[in-house]
Amino acid sequence: MHKQDIVNIILQQQNKSYLNITAQDFACSNIALIKYWGKKNNILNIPNNDSLSVPLGNKGAIVSIKISNQEQYYLNSQLLDINHIFFNRLKTFLDLFRIANNYYIVDIQCNIPIAAGLASSACIFAAIIKVLAKLFAWNLNHEQLSILARLGSGSACRSIHDGFVLWQAGKDKNGMDSFATNFAPLFEDLRIGLLIIDKKPKIISSTAAMELTRQTSLFYDKWQEIVNADLAQIKHAILTIDFAKLGQIAEYNSLAMHACMLTSRPTILYSQNATIALMHKVWQLRNSGLSIFFTQDAGANLKLLFLQQDVIQIKKHFPQIEIINPHNKMIIT
Repeated sequence: MHKQDIVNIILQQQNKSYLNITAQDFACSNIALIKYWGKKNNILNIPNNDSLSVPLGNKGAIVSIKISNQEQYYLNSQLLDINHIFFNRLKTFLDLFRIANNYYIVDIQCNIPIAAGLASSACIFAAIIKVLAKLFAWNLNHEQLSILARLGSGSACRSIHDGFVLWQAGKDKNGMDSFATNFAPLFEDLRIGLLIIDKKPKIISSTAAMELTRQTSLFYDKWQEIVNADLAQIKHAILTIDFAKLGQIAEYNSLAMHACMLTSRPTILYSQNATIALMHKVWQLRNSGLSIFFTQDAGANLKLLFLQQDVIQIKKHFPQIEIINPHNKMIIT
């Protein structure tokens, strides 16, 4: 089955023409506490394992789309050339939802670095799906929107939801049961800190890195065992509101994923000297009694996990940090 087949199945009972000329919406980025790394279907973005994430509050993408007689894509006010790799990725995705000879003018305003390990693709493609749902007045549930967003970027399926979000890999070979759902509300005092080390696009894309790891790492099968065990433990930590356990499992899971990448051939190493130095600083502070943990995705940047009660201390030790309240989501009507 191809992406277009999935779209046709989900939209078969929906409007076949647009009801609005223009619309806009916001989707926040999300940070996986339990990572997904590797796919069992690269075309449909079906993961090998379940994953669990938290939203980045008001960090993400505002997307506006206008039905037009020309095709133009703007990313942070810059018109993308037709030869730009992201232009082609956007067009391929939008072609799945194109009606007759209509074209789209798409404006994307993203307040996080692009392709730097902060899930910029997740928020962009989730926002696009939310906007298309407004343009065509689709009557879809969150699960269906999540599947459609997944076709653009795997982790985009998690940016449809609020709270702790669980993306189930599913068992259907066509991915019709691979979608994200809200697992539980966020801890009221949970905070996330961004430590931006490098805003430049990462040296190897997540998609390419996942496939290289899956094909060449001797420890990839072990990673699957680890992620399943970690997911069970972090679910329990969330349901029992155990922040320390949540932080420990999230940090360990992140390190395990990067350890698996290190054993790829050739090796994949996203961390820079500053990344390692900040990890050591987190460990030192935790040993001194501060309840702080980190997680790292496919990039050099770190995200810190801590509670509101420790914000002053965190700012003291990390002057460059940007602190995010994941509850503060941007609302666009």
